[in-house]
Amino acid sequence: MKTLRQAILAVVIFAVLLLVFFAIYATVRNRPQDLPWTRLDLGQPIGAFTGRKLAGLTDNFAECRALLQSAGVRYTILPTVKSGERCGYVDGLRFAPGGAQRIGFSPARLGVSCPVAAGLAMWEWNVLQPAAQKHFGARVERVEHLGSYSCRRLYGRSAGDWSEHATADAIDVAGFRLSDGTHISVLGDWDKGGEKAAFLREVRTGGCKLFSTVLSPDYNAAHRDHLHLDQATRGEMGWRACR
Repeated sequence: MKTLRQAILAVVIFAVLLLVFFAIYATVRNRPQDLPWTRLDLGQPIGAFTGRKLAGLTDNFAECRALLQSAGVRYTILPTVKSGERCGYVDGLRFAPGGAQRIGFSPARLGVSCPVAAGLAMWEWNVLQPAAQKHFGARVERVEHLGSYSCRRLYGRSAGDWSEHATADAIDVAGFRLSDGTHISVLGDWDKGGEKAAFLREVRTGGCKLFSTVLSPDYNAAHRDHLHLDQATRGEMGWRACR
């Protein structure tokens, strides 16, 4: 019993010291986004807990909308969708023109859950545009996608866990169109090497800091033609997937 108490005490002390370290580190570097207890700011650079805070917005539509507004993102709220016991959403929205979010989507009129929209906006500002400038000296103008909401289970199975698409908490990205006319396709360019492949891997890995799950052709054949990005809610310290 004494050994167990000592082990628990050691864990508690370690946790406290870790929190103190984070607080000092974030204060010295002026990076409040690296602290788990600070309010999320979509306009700040990506921090150590940004991805977890974005996923945590699933249960707070009002806060998610407020964060988008504060960051200058314009949007329209979508009507609630309810289909069966497990499908549908109450936090759907669509980007509107004229705000801080500039990239278009093809097909147009994409509807996603608010946490996915917040992640996409930060992905644009912090990952997509810097990567496009680095590799091509151009801007991403359009994201090509395979959709968001779809009432289905994982990988189209007839039984088992439901996909995050069933609640619009996921989007499948198939390619990109740049301002200089360059077209980049996950299916066509992932394994070809060169700047296009490097760009795709960079935006995949950058997305892992913002989305709960990021799956690419490196994961399995079902993702050979797209990057799956979702905001699955697994708790503040839950596991995250990046492949």
